[in-house]
Amino acid sequence: MSSVTDSPAGGDMPPAGRRPSLEGFCRAVDRVNAWVGLAWGYAIVLVTIAIMIEIVSRGAFNHGTIWANETTIYLSAVAYLIGGGYALQYRRHVSIDFVYRMFNRRVRRGLDLFSFVFFLAYAGTLTWIGGKMAWKSYLQNEGTGTPWDPVIWPVKMAIPLAGLLLLLQGIVNLMRDLGLASERPVETPPPT
Repeated sequence: MSSVTDSPAGGDMPPAGRRPSLEGFCRAVDRVNAWVGLAWGYAIVLVTIAIMIEIVSRGAFNHGTIWANETTIYLSAVAYLIGGGYALQYRRHVSIDFVYRMFNRRVRRGLDLFSFVFFLAYAGTLTWIGGKMAWKSYLQNEGTGTPWDPVIWPVKMAIPLAGLLLLLQGIVNLMRDLGLASERPVETPPPT
């Protein structure tokens, strides 16, 4: 019995199950992105409630709120940002699969590595620059400058967090694409 197997990326590799620390890292990143993505997905319920309150307030009492518009914008923005890692985990980002699938595994591995360079630049910039921007906003206790004037740093803090979650999930996906880690057992997102 051989201790190596054919990897999806081509070539012989030790079975993925024999790297418990790598598998543990992949499972941890998957769990964090799944939990954070689902939790912030439910923020859309709060957005809906805020919109309903605004509609009733304007329609029934002819007096709108000063907070509903910004609340919906900022909760939606954070849910959108944080959902990036979740979407990447389930491979729900836009891709050109019909072209990609035409190539053999070796060429696909090369394309994965090539495109990862750009992904790394994007996610790294999002994390680094977003972190600097969020930290500055936190130190200044920056507000929005509107009549309600909520602090904006929590929303800005979502930018580097989203970049980090996206980056970690991208690394996990690349390791799986290269055959260095086993595939996720479930390929579809859980029902919401």
